[in-house]
Amino acid sequence: QVQLVESGAGLVQPGRSQQLSCEMSGTTLSIFHMAWYRQAPGKQRELVAFISRNGTTNYHSSVKGRFTISRDNDKNTVYLQMNSLKPGDPAVYYCTAQLKLFATKEDYWGQGTQVTVSS
Repeated sequence: QVQLVESGAGLVQPGRSQQLSCEMSGTTLSIFHMAWYRQAPGKQRELVAFISRNGTTNYHSSVKGRFTISRDNDKNTVYLQMNSLKPGDPAVYYCTAQLKLFATKEDYWGQGTQVTVSS
C-alpha cells in the first residue's frame, strides 16, 4: 500500500536544470528520512542526496552546489532540484524513504525515472 512515484525526468541539455518530484502514498512522508539515489549502466548505485525528518541535508560530493533536495510534508512530496547538469549526471534516479538514518531492507523505493543529458 505504500508507494513512491517519481516524475519530472527527461532529456535535457548540459548546463540546464530539471526538477524531480517524488510523491508518497499509503503513509505519511513526514515520519521518514528521504533520499535520492541514482544508478547508471555499469555503475554502482550511489546516494545523491539525503534529507532527514528534521530537514538536515547531505549531498554526494559530485552534486554539491548544484543539486538541492527539499521536502513538503503537507504534499507528501520530496524534490530534487538539479542545476548545471553535467554529462556525468545521466542515470536512473530513485526516490527512497527510510525510518532509520542507516539503510535497511525495510526501506521503500520508487520505480525510478531516467534522466538523460545530451546536446
